[in-house]
Amino acid sequence: MDANGKKIVLVAACALVDSDGRILLAQRPEGKSLAGLWEFPGGKVEAGETPEETLIRELEEELGIRTKVACLAPLTFASHTYDDFHLLMPLYVCRRYEGMATGREGQAIKWVRPKALRDYPMPPADEPLIPFLMDLL
Repeated sequence: MDANGKKIVLVAACALVDSDGRILLAQRPEGKSLAGLWEFPGGKVEAGETPEETLIRELEEELGIRTKVACLAPLTFASHTYDDFHLLMPLYVCRRYEGMATGREGQAIKWVRPKALRDYPMPPADEPLIPFLMDLL
């Protein structure tokens, strides 16, 4: 719990970078909170998992991408208070992976140049991560 009594939720996110220097964004599907917004792929860290293990699992489940812990480089993190919980989200960069990204859960995906990331509406926790990616790439 944080100081306001809200549950802290740990979610790992990944900036998947292709050989052209573009970053993959996934659109939150209808029926989920923040539906229609674009985000970096990832998911909630389950009990007994590290953030890296979460990303390996989520990238495979959501996108059909396979990677390894050694290919996930921590970059920065987001800390954001929503109405009913506080989100802590480490962001990793991954340039080495196998497979072709496809939206396996019905979500739209798009490869985006770093300078165009602000053109896509994102959840409040994702937006502050953009400058770090623009500086990196």
